[in-house]
Amino acid sequence: MGKKSRNRAKNTTTVTLDPADLVDVSPREPCPCGSGKRFKQCHGREQAQAADAFVVRPFEGLPAECDLIAFREIVPAGTAEVTLTGEHKGKTVNLVTLLPMAMPGLVRDDETIWIGLQTHASSGDPSRDVAHAITAALNTEPGNPIQLGDLLKDGPRLQDLIDTSKPITVKVHEGFDYWVGENVEDPTGEVAAGLERANAAAAPTIRLESVEAAYWTQIGDRRYLRWVMPHSEDTLLDALARLHAAGSSALTDGSRLIGSFRALGVLAPVWELPADAEAADLEKPAADFAAALDKALATEDALTTEERAARAGLASRQLTIR
Repeated sequence: MGKKSRNRAKNTTTVTLDPADLVDVSPREPCPCGSGKRFKQCHGREQAQAADAFVVRPFEGLPAECDLIAFREIVPAGTAEVTLTGEHKGKTVNLVTLLPMAMPGLVRDDETIWIGLQTHASSGDPSRDVAHAITAALNTEPGNPIQLGDLLKDGPRLQDLIDTSKPITVKVHEGFDYWVGENVEDPTGEVAAGLERANAAAAPTIRLESVEAAYWTQIGDRRYLRWVMPHSEDTLLDALARLHAAGSSALTDGSRLIGSFRALGVLAPVWELPADAEAADLEKPAADFAAALDKALATEDALTTEERAARAGLASRQLTIR
């Protein structure tokens, strides 16, 4: 008996979907295009690819790149104002370390936009995450938190939205009072209580003025300087090794370079400080160290045996923040 065969015509119909139609579709739901596939296997695949795309140095090219990295990774409470370009040229946006409940952003009643850098979820490109939040905020009614749709593959990055010709001035705060605007009524005291709890959990942090992106902090009874630097990892490690081998890696008497952490494509060396060291005590030593580091960075000679050993020690004391 011959085998029966059946030919089925393939469905070649193409449906064009508006990105707005895809915002609330669950990955396991049928795709709105009518293909019969689950969303994550059809039109949702592009969104998944966008979220998985990894950028080694996402804030590269932005003014205050290292401060933005510090705001995202180590600074408890801080704000930075940026100016948009393009369609919304001249409009300002407040980038902040953290918003209540780690929300991605909100638009206040006065129409000011506040975007959080420390959030519960992120893709492989924090620059696109922030730009995505700003885009959502521009379409949000005043007085509301923003609602993020899925990250689209062709979405803008922060470098596309802000005027990079203008400097970004960052400000570190003692607490999270920037969470509330002026004239906020709080008859039950819930806002005040929430702020009190958040402020109590924030480690005291001060940004140095003599150098860029260096932050004094006190954690428990110990004090540190964490300094986010823009140089490539290999170049910076070589330079630090030269200074360390020469006995010049300390900032002040009683301080010591204890290692570094990797964050968003750069290194942040960390010094443990004497128990009584204040941020003001570090201004001149930090400036002097920056000058010595510049000389070490410019040195092209091969590392000596002692310098190679120092480099190996520094490399072994690295922590990657993801």
